[in-house]
Parts: sequence; structure tokens; C-alpha cells
Amino acid sequence: MCRQILLCAFIAAALSGWTNAAAAAASRDPAAAAANGADASASSGYADFDRNLLSGSGQNTTDLSRFEHGNPILPGSYNTDIYLNKTWVGRRDVRFAAPSPNASATPCVDRDLLDQLKLHPAKLSDEIKAQLSDPKACVSLGSLIPDATTTFDMTQLRLDASVPQAYLGQMARDYVSPEYWDAGVPAALLNYNFNSYRTASQGQTQTTSFLGLNSGFNIARWYFREDATVTWQSAAAGTPARRHWQSINTYVQRALPSLRAQLTLGDSYTDGAVFDSYGIRGVQLGTDDRMLPQSLQGYAPVVHGVAQTNAKVTVRQNGMVLYETTVAPGPFTLNDLYPTGYGGNLLVTVTEADGHVTTFTVPYAAVAQLMRPGITRFDVAAGQLRDATIKSKPAVLQATIQHGFSNLLTGYAGIAGSQGYGALLAGVGFNTHYGAFAVDITHANAHIPGYSTQSGQSARITYSKIITATHTTLSVAAYRYSTGGFLSLTQAEQARAYVREGINAFEVVPQTTVSTVDGVPAQSLLTQAQQAALTGSAFTTNPIFSATGVQRQRSNFTLSLTQPLGERGGSLYANVTARNYWNQRGNDTQFQIGYNNHFHQISYGISATRSVDPLGHHDNQFFVNFSLPLGHSEHSPTFMLSLNHDQQTGSQEQAMVNGTLGRDNQFYYGATATHAGVGGGNAGSVNMGYRSPFAVFNASYGDGSGYSQASVNVSGSVIAHSGGVTFGQPIGGTVGIVYLPNAAGARLTNAPGARVDRFGYAVVPYLTPYQLNTIQIEPQGLPLNVQLDATSAQVAPYAGAVVMMKFKTKSGRTLIVRARLQNGQTLPFGSEVFDDNGASMGVVGQGGQILLRGVGSAGQLTARWQDDNGADHSCSFPYKLADRAANKQTRVQEISVTCSMTTPGVVMATKP
Repeated sequence: MCRQILLCAFIAAALSGWTNAAAAAASRDPAAAAANGADASASSGYADFDRNLLSGSGQNTTDLSRFEHGNPILPGSYNTDIYLNKTWVGRRDVRFAAPSPNASATPCVDRDLLDQLKLHPAKLSDEIKAQLSDPKACVSLGSLIPDATTTFDMTQLRLDASVPQAYLGQMARDYVSPEYWDAGVPAALLNYNFNSYRTASQGQTQTTSFLGLNSGFNIARWYFREDATVTWQSAAAGTPARRHWQSINTYVQRALPSLRAQLTLGDSYTDGAVFDSYGIRGVQLGTDDRMLPQSLQGYAPVVHGVAQTNAKVTVRQNGMVLYETTVAPGPFTLNDLYPTGYGGNLLVTVTEADGHVTTFTVPYAAVAQLMRPGITRFDVAAGQLRDATIKSKPAVLQATIQHGFSNLLTGYAGIAGSQGYGALLAGVGFNTHYGAFAVDITHANAHIPGYSTQSGQSARITYSKIITATHTTLSVAAYRYSTGGFLSLTQAEQARAYVREGINAFEVVPQTTVSTVDGVPAQSLLTQAQQAALTGSAFTTNPIFSATGVQRQRSNFTLSLTQPLGERGGSLYANVTARNYWNQRGNDTQFQIGYNNHFHQISYGISATRSVDPLGHHDNQFFVNFSLPLGHSEHSPTFMLSLNHDQQTGSQEQAMVNGTLGRDNQFYYGATATHAGVGGGNAGSVNMGYRSPFAVFNASYGDGSGYSQASVNVSGSVIAHSGGVTFGQPIGGTVGIVYLPNAAGARLTNAPGARVDRFGYAVVPYLTPYQLNTIQIEPQGLPLNVQLDATSAQVAPYAGAVVMMKFKTKSGRTLIVRARLQNGQTLPFGSEVFDDNGASMGVVGQGGQILLRGVGSAGQLTARWQDDNGADHSCSFPYKLADRAANKQTRVQEISVTCSMTTPGVVMATKP
């Protein structure tokens, strides 16, 4: 007990002395309190080391003052990522200089750095202007702009500049200048997805395989792509084996930053923002919204206001803070709010420096047609129509434009045409206190051989609103009405195709019974041409129905509603779709209502669906599901139970267990048991998968009443580049390649499961185009003989680019040195160790132990320190490591050396 009391008293006294010393030192020398390279005026942190807390009461320690202000930064030039108010603006070399010999180095601001930050301070003195141009001078950002500071993170090589908004130019959040967009490297890439599915039923087996291929190559800023599929089907029921290759898209793209647009040549799809989208083979030039900062993508209103002083502006929506900034006196504009779904009015609070507060409201509701004020979108396409149901390829032309005039008003228009067809569309969108509206009308004329000119109009209205009082969300409410003579471009061309086949273009005759051959559905036995012959027609677009004409839609209504029921009451949702046609009786209608909630760890939901087809057939479905995690650990499996009742097929109960394993959740598994009524019987299945660094594997097996099933799936990517061929996980449209020489096994935090291969390369499968992407390397798993100069890099790639990110690594041996001076004393604690080239290799720990990484097989090292009187001392020692072949038993070699003094001075004596 006495020992414990004395120990507590000793710790309290030590901490008290440390705190008082820190406070006194800070008051004596506030300028020295800059931590991690911060401007002195912006920091007040200070720490004084009490050596008595070290082992051995701090005996034989060198001067530790350089550590009293954080990790010291040595003078020199560093290639850093530069941030302005936490927004990345670029990467460049920045010079650091120390104001005094023992102080940490701080960043030096010059003209080029100010230009990159887009900072142009006014009223600079002639002396400051001269220093900015002097390569030997070191000007701090705080001396140029009041209250501006800089901080440097050595571990991330990141320089942060903080500047009051009053001194900033108008720049959207997340903005990355096009000059920093990376077009990538020349590369060829292949993304593949293979799936094979085998079934056995009633003594017959059949195997169906699918291979999806997304391939291409990049040259400069031209990106060539092709999407294709290959299908195989084994012989079954007397039918021969079949194989089919299909090319879906083949095109080349090039970004045009000056137009904020994408040029596409080949097979593509038109923009569906104004007219309905359809396939086209030709040329297309359209706006690419991804080139805008994320804070300008989508619709959000512009906030205008006036501040009387340096004021804080806070923007809230539904009680949540969306945005906060400081503005200078006078008018201000906030035009970079992130879009928040379907909206909700914005509450803007302006808090003046004297405490005076003013508030006002900005209406905010959104529909797809709305644009931000000042933003324009356009799309022009010309070529041939691509439609699998139309044999001829008519020429088509389409052009659309959208423009945001103000928070209240957006206008849009478009024209579309082909041979014998023309359409004109005009519309407006409104953002009001009562919700967001969009209204447009399309007029079309079509000439169909054998028919009178088809002329008509189609009107559409869209509405969206969040009712704040009840938190009701009308996410989509749309109604379209078309007159009897209206045809869209694709409908007009389909009608022409029917006429060429001798079919009534506008007569729809649904087949109420499915054609069979010896009791077997014709769809499973006959080709489309054979089915057409069976129905007495030379042409068919649907293998189940008889020849049918174009369905001329009369009206279409869609509604989606969500209603929260309090903090613990869950949420209710409802969806309604209803459509009818001029040339077909009846309505096609579907209603759905559902409820979701959770109780502790149990999540549950219930829904009911009722559908009515044009023939008057009703179908009611009821669905109940439960979900419960079986444990509290990261890899605890989840149990799910679902109950489904269908009016036509009966009831079905299904129980599932799913889970993951592995550090990166790279292993996953599942098991399902099913019981179906009306003779469905029992069935069970299992599935498992593995996400490796170089591909993704899945397999499944199922067995039921009278049938069994097995499948295997493999997906991944292959990229050929100047450094070789790299295999990776499935990739998106824009990818990255990381190069870390001699760092096989290193992990990428941005891509779970991805690792550096034995050649030093790894694939980053998904990058966001035109936005800043941070790629981080996890050092764990690196060989001990490899060091990283930086563990993260940032890149803003073009859409479709394959960008190469090279990390500098240092390769060498790992060595533990036990060093003593010639008089037998250990090297002073805190001494810094340098190699032959003067590069810092490490610091001496207690007991004279030194951990050195990246050393060569042989060389000489020098330790330097200062004594309590400020006198400089140094000593050197040679080393030579054993051959790697002879040192297989351990990856770290230990040696004991004697360090010989190299400068005049008295060897430090051990303190009593």
C-alpha cells in the first residue's frame, strides 16, 4: 500500500511539474509553439520533457528540445498535396525553411504557390513583393493574409492552408481544375464475367453458360470500348447445342473539357433527360455533368443574402445542418450546396459578429428536369436507330437543351426526327413553396405507309414535395396524357417495320393461351422464326404472343409516397402505377403498400401488391420478411425469414443464413431452405464465394422436388500497360493502377481485398471521374526491407481513363544496432543517425539501441547530438551485414558496434 501511495504521489508530482513547465515555456516563447509546421501565430502547443520519467531517471540523454514542438520538419523541398480550406487544389514541390537552427521548418510561400491557391492578396508592401520573388527568402502565409495559417502533415505529405472566406475567390467546393485532370496511360483492358448454370430435371440435364466481355484500349485521350456477350446452351429435349455471339456496343469516346461535354462515335444511347432514350449508331456530343464539382451536380437552389459584418451563415434542412461558412460584409452568394434528394425548404441563419441573428427561407424541391441557375446541358445525336426489333436502320437526328434561369425557373426543349417523322418538345420546371413542378408538351407528326398522317400531342407533368410538418415525401408523382395520333420516334419506326412485314401496325391482338407442341411450351422448343410460322405469321416481336401492333399509350400515372411514423414507429410506403392504351381495352394497373420497422436487432417488413393486366386478370401478393443478426461480432451471420403468398402460385416460406469471413470480408457464404405449397415441395441451396485480389469466385448448389442445380461464376479484370499485365477484381468505367516496387502483399484501403502483386502492381477497380480520389496504402503486410515515402496519393481522372499512381519506395535491409562509445557508455538517447549521404536514418533509443530500415549491405553511419551545454558531438561506426542467403533464419539482423568520436569534444560522462 505504501509503495502504491508513493508511486501515485511521484506520478502526480511529475505531471504537475510537466504542466507548469509547459505553461511557463509557452508564456515565455509563444512563437516557438508552432506544431507540425503551422504558422507561429496559429499555435500555442508546447511540451517540456521531464527526463526523470525515462528509464534510468533519464541518464545519458541528449538535447530533446527539438521534440518539444511535435515531430520536427527538416528544411528542404517536399512534393506535397496542397489543400485550401480542406479542398484539394493540386500537387507541387514546396520549399521548407527553419527560422532558427533548432526550430521545425515551415513552408515558404512564393508567387507560384499563391497562383495555385488562387490567392491574390492586395496592398502588399514592396518588401514582401521582393521576398516573394527571392528564392532564398521564406514568406509565411500568415504574413500575407490576416488569420491565414498553414499546417503540414509529414506522414501524408499534405499541406493544408486555412484562409478566411473573405479573402477567397468564388470557387465551388470539391472543385478540381481541368489542368489537374489525369488522362491516364496507354493501356488495354478487359473486364469479364463468366457464369455456367447446370440443371437436371426429370432425367434431362442442360448446361447454359454466359460470358460477358467489356474490352477496350486507351490512346492519349481517345478511349475505345466494346461490350459483347457469348452464350452457350447444351443440347436438350432433342434440340441441338447452340452458341451465340452478340456485340452490344462498340464506340470511341473523347472528353472535351472546354465544352464540359463528351464526344462519342459508334454505338451509344441518347440522353434520356428530355426525350426517351434509345440506341443510336453514329455521333453524339453531350454534356457530361460529372465534369462539374459534386457540389454543383444535381439541383439545389442558390442562396442570396446580405451580411452586415464578418458573419457566420448556416444552412439547415429539416433540422439538419447542410452548410456553414463565414462571409465578409455585404452581399453574399452560396451556389455550391450539395443536392439532397427531393428537397425540403432551406432555413438560412446569418449570425453577425455582434450577435445579431437574421433568418430567411429558400424554397427547395426537386424534380429531374430542374437545373441550377446558370447551368446549361445539351445533347446532339445523329446516326442510325439501333433497335433489335427493327431490321432496317433509319437515320435519326435529335437535339436537346436545358438551362436554369433562376431558383424558380428552368427551361428545356428538344427536337427529334427521322425519315417521315418529326417531334418538337418544350417544357418548364418550377421550384416553389408548394413543391417542384415540371410541365412539358411534345408535338409529333409521323407518316406511316398505308395510313393517314399520324399527328398528336403528349403532355407530361411531374411533381415532387416533402411536407415538413408530417415528413411526408412525394418522391415521384408523374402523369402523361397522349392524344390518339401521337407516336414517339421508336414507335413510328416500329410501325413502319410492321407495315413492311404486312402486319396491321396499330392492331394489338394478345394471345390468351400459350402455344404448345406436344404439351410443351413452344417458347422452350422453337426459335422465334419457328414460333412465328406456328402462329401463321412471318414476323413476331414476342415469342409468347401472336403478331401484335404498336401499343399507343393514352395515359400513364406514377406515384411514390413515403411516410415516417415517428422515431420508433417505422415508415409506411405506397407505390401506384396505372396505364391504358388507345388501341387496347382495359388498364394495366399495380398497387403496392408496405411497412418497415425494427425492434432492437430485428428488422421486419410487410407488403401487399395487387396487379390487374389489360385482360382483367387479377393477382394479389403478400410478403412478410424478418432479419436478425446471430451475434454481435463483425462476422456474425444474419438470419432472414420470408413468407410469400401469391394468388396464382400459392404460398412459399423461405429461411436464409448469410455471412462473411476474413479481414476484408473476402469470404462469404449462405444457405437457403424453401417450402412451397400446391405441390411445390421442399428445396434447399448453398452458396459460397471468395473475393481474391485478382478475381471473384462464386459457386452454388441447390436441390428440390424433382430437380437439382449447380452453378459457378468467375469475374475479374485484366489490364495490359507499359509495366506488364495486371489481374484484378471487376472494374468500373474508370480505374487506377498502383505501382509500389518491391512491395508485394501491401493492401489498398480503397479496394477491399486488393493487394499488390509480385511485380509491384495492383488494380484500383473504381474511381470517380473528374473528382479527387484518394488512394491509400496500408503498410501492414509490407516486407520489412521496404519503406514508403508516402502512404497516399490523389488523382482526378478523366472518365474512362486508366491512371497510373507510382509510389516511391526504398528497399534495403532492416538492422538493429546496439551502439556504445569508446568509453563503454551507450549512445545518448535521442541522438540522430545519418547514412553516408547525410540522410536521416533514425534516432537512438534507450540503451543505445537503434532500429534502422532501408540500409545497404555495408556502409558507415554517423550519430550526432548536443550535450546540455549546447556543444555538438558526433561519432561514426562501420557495419557489414551477412549475405541474405546466410541470413534466411531471420529478417532482422542485430549487431553490436563501437562508435568512434569524429569531432573534438569530451565524451559525455554518465550522470550520477
